[in-house]
Amino acid sequence: MDKLTNIQVFRDPIYGYIHVEYRFIKELIDTFVFQRLRRIKQLSGVCMVFHCAEHSRFSHSLGVYELANRLCKNNDVNNTLSDREKLLLLTSALLHDIGHGAYSHAFEDVFKVNHEQIGARIIKEDQEIQKILSQVDEKFSTDCSNIILHKSPYKIIESLISSQIDIDRLDYLGRDAYFTGAPYGYVDFERIIRIMRIVDGRVVFKESGIHAIENYLISRYHMYWQVYYHKTARGYEIILEKIYNRIYDLLKERYHFINNVQLIAAITKNPHSIHDYLQIDDNYINSLIVALLNEEDPILHQLCYDFTHRKIWASLPYDPSNELIKNIIAKGNLYNYCIRGVSQNTYNETTIIDNSINILLDDGSIKSILNVSPVVNSLQTSGYKEDLRFFYRHE
Repeated sequence: MDKLTNIQVFRDPIYGYIHVEYRFIKELIDTFVFQRLRRIKQLSGVCMVFHCAEHSRFSHSLGVYELANRLCKNNDVNNTLSDREKLLLLTSALLHDIGHGAYSHAFEDVFKVNHEQIGARIIKEDQEIQKILSQVDEKFSTDCSNIILHKSPYKIIESLISSQIDIDRLDYLGRDAYFTGAPYGYVDFERIIRIMRIVDGRVVFKESGIHAIENYLISRYHMYWQVYYHKTARGYEIILEKIYNRIYDLLKERYHFINNVQLIAAITKNPHSIHDYLQIDDNYINSLIVALLNEEDPILHQLCYDFTHRKIWASLPYDPSNELIKNIIAKGNLYNYCIRGVSQNTYNETTIIDNSINILLDDGSIKSILNVSPVVNSLQTSGYKEDLRFFYRHE
């Protein structure tokens, strides 16, 4: 593939520099759909708790790409993957989040879409992306799309991008920890990449670096509970979901909107429309919500007021016998409360994708980390936690 005369670099607080060597990668970065990721926050409502968490899906995607770039310099990865497969790894890493909607997962929950499925379609159907990827070969976009969907024959690449230890998680844990200021998410990604090996078509890790993996798993657990599942961030995102729901209900009631909600109406009718989907980002949603403050519907006005003025909903551990909870539910206003649960395990080998971390022992044998690390073994059962909460609007 054609290489740039001079390698392009992006300054990055995590890696120092992100290096772009191939011309087609630079062209992908400059496309409309990739630049759109600048306008989608990586952490959605978490910035309501950690005020510096304003970084974007754009910077995260570049970070995952850079880790893929560094993986290609790992001897085992370099010797295992063909030149074309290395390009597939770089491209799939860069485009793995291309299908995220506004405010990320909050949009998916309401409109029942999956960012991986949308992303796979964008890679195959967007004319600008398609034209660039066809420079490699005519099947390249299809292969990238199938890697995102975990339906390709390139299982090693899929594992490197999405598994128990993958470059997606390695980037977002370190990046999110940096921008939130939380100390829990530090991961020794350089050590993890250095101990990675490819044996019999599987990604494995040398036993000598098992402490870096233990730290990674514990850091991941703490980041979920201290950052991603923070009750305040969840309460803020629930307000956004209620705004979406109220707009949807008003559209069904043929309410006359003062403001133009045509794009949201189109997505409501067909959330799988790529053209409409790509027009919506955080900026659009924020501007729309500010405009909707002028609507006459009191419920929509109140929700938009709460969202724009950070009137975050309170929450309690869900207990159906709690008198406050019973009273709120009895009033029957679904726009004033929500029951929502989350759970997280430090390590669990029943996950769907690449369900174990395999350790390469000094004698050449391969075992699950559960059989090698007493720390991880103990955390498989003791490291499980769930939190079912009742969120409600309070005066």
